[in-house]
Amino acid sequence: MASNLKYSVTLKNDQQAAITTRLGASAAYDLYDGTQPTSPETAVTTQNLLATLVCSTTLAPAPSGGVLILNAISNGTGTAAAGTGKTANWYRLRTSAGVAHVDGTVGISGCDLNLNNPNIATGQTVSVSSSTYTNGN
Repeated sequence: MASNLKYSVTLKNDQQAAITTRLGASAAYDLYDGTQPTSPETAVTTQNLLATLVCSTTLAPAPSGGVLILNAISNGTGTAAAGTGKTANWYRLRTSAGVAHVDGTVGISGCDLNLNNPNIATGQTVSVSSSTYTNGN
């Protein structure tokens, strides 16, 4: 028989809140080019770190309806670190101590992390237009 799991909104909110709890204060997005690894536990190898974006001290308000919307990143720590003409393809969301917990896609829209411009040049200010985590059934 096929799986047909359905979760209550309360459980979905609890699952999303665990992201905020696990990442803690001042989590960071590391933006990379190249191929996204199979999981956050997989080491980064040939991918280039293009920028690091430090999140707000409070990562996000409480989730609602199984949706976690991260606070804006506006602290100016998103200055590109490597290369001209490199495209951010994926990100790794980690604790301030460097422990990785979430990997996702990067683009302009329709991705896990949407940037105003994923084509990153050295010295460019990188800004996040949206970052939302949804827990569906």
